[in-house]
Amino acid sequence: MTGNGTSNANREHKSSVFADFFKDRGRLLEMYGALKGRNYPEDARVELVTLEDALFQNQINDLAFVLDGRLIVLIEHQSTLNSNIPLRMLIYVGREYERLTDRRDIYRHKLMRMPKPDFIVLYNGTEPCPDEFELKLSDAFMEAPEIPGLLELTVKGYNINDGHNPKILQRSRNLGDYVRFMALIRKNQEAGMPLVEAITAAIRQCIDEGIMADYLKKQGSEVENMLMTEFNIDIAKEVWMEEAREDGIAIGEARGKAEGKLETALAMIRDGFSIERASKYSGLSPEKILRHAKASGAAQSPPQ
Repeated sequence: MTGNGTSNANREHKSSVFADFFKDRGRLLEMYGALKGRNYPEDARVELVTLEDALFQNQINDLAFVLDGRLIVLIEHQSTLNSNIPLRMLIYVGREYERLTDRRDIYRHKLMRMPKPDFIVLYNGTEPCPDEFELKLSDAFMEAPEIPGLLELTVKGYNINDGHNPKILQRSRNLGDYVRFMALIRKNQEAGMPLVEAITAAIRQCIDEGIMADYLKKQGSEVENMLMTEFNIDIAKEVWMEEAREDGIAIGEARGKAEGKLETALAMIRDGFSIERASKYSGLSPEKILRHAKASGAAQSPPQ
């Protein structure tokens, strides 16, 4: 890494299109400036410090950079709103500070100066979402902190879907281009195109219209691979959630049937029927009926 630019990407590590596109120093400054409503000078020092996990050959977070040595910015791009982003950011920033400081400094008497953190999440999923929102770490606490601000981390969120936050997208052409590119893929899918065709057609159209053109010309095949991985993960998440809902319904129905059988058996006990007869009628074991009969007071000494 260098002080005036970002390091070359490690191609062994899997990235997202968002992270790969905006790791470019110029695009990064333009996007961040648009989010903060200011223009950063061309000579602003940017040091990319995005975390990577060598074990899984993947990026742990989307973008992290130090701006002019004074500000550490962590940006997450989400297609699904995740309420645990503040906790993840807390873990990320702890690791970043660990990397950026000398461990011996924390034992010195003199106050150690650190870059101020800024936490941002950009959302482009399909669920309804306001243009701007905040996620707070304290919302996850089991009890409200007695001392306000005892431990807090606030993530600023922006909805970057087409039609949302137009001023930000106008200030950052690159972010606006990225939004249009992703919207075009979804539009192609809605028209009935298979995912791979929807991506390929969107890449061709964007190049023809000058949208992310230089990047897509150079990284076209890699973009296809990254997007296939991203979209397939999103589809997998939807399937997992649907299966979880179906499992929950099935469990609830089974539990309802079981509880219905038990209530019937206990009612029989209260009416003086034997455990054996209640068991034969309900299909439940005599031991289970007897245990619940004693616990519920259906019979102090159930008939045998």
